[in-house]
Amino acid sequence: MSRDVLTVYFDLVEERLLDLPNVYVEQFNATILTTERANLKLRIRFKGNYLLAVSEAILVIDGQITHIDYRYHFQNKDNKMVFRYDSTPHFPDLSTFPHHKHLPDTVTAVDKPDIAQVFQEASLFVESQD
Repeated sequence: MSRDVLTVYFDLVEERLLDLPNVYVEQFNATILTTERANLKLRIRFKGNYLLAVSEAILVIDGQITHIDYRYHFQNKDNKMVFRYDSTPHFPDLSTFPHHKHLPDTVTAVDKPDIAQVFQEASLFVESQD
């Protein structure tokens, strides 16, 4: 059952990727480690050579996907960060600890975004640069 939940999640991620305009998926590595544990690694290249690197450590608990760790790093062609969401526990004073968002000049408190929201945010940013 848990393995099916993981497979459905990975299929959903793939569907969301197919919805994105002007992207090239450099890496899609969905590794099911056990029936309840998996890792997802993505590298998505947008027009203008923007890169979204995704890393998720996933656990199925009570039939639901739970992210035990994640990182969504978006950068420009010069390898400069545009934004990064992650759960690294290094900002304990934030209200959403350990979840937060890095911007070029600040770190903000945010809840963990849905991966489809991150895809959309990166895509809209690239489109706004035309």
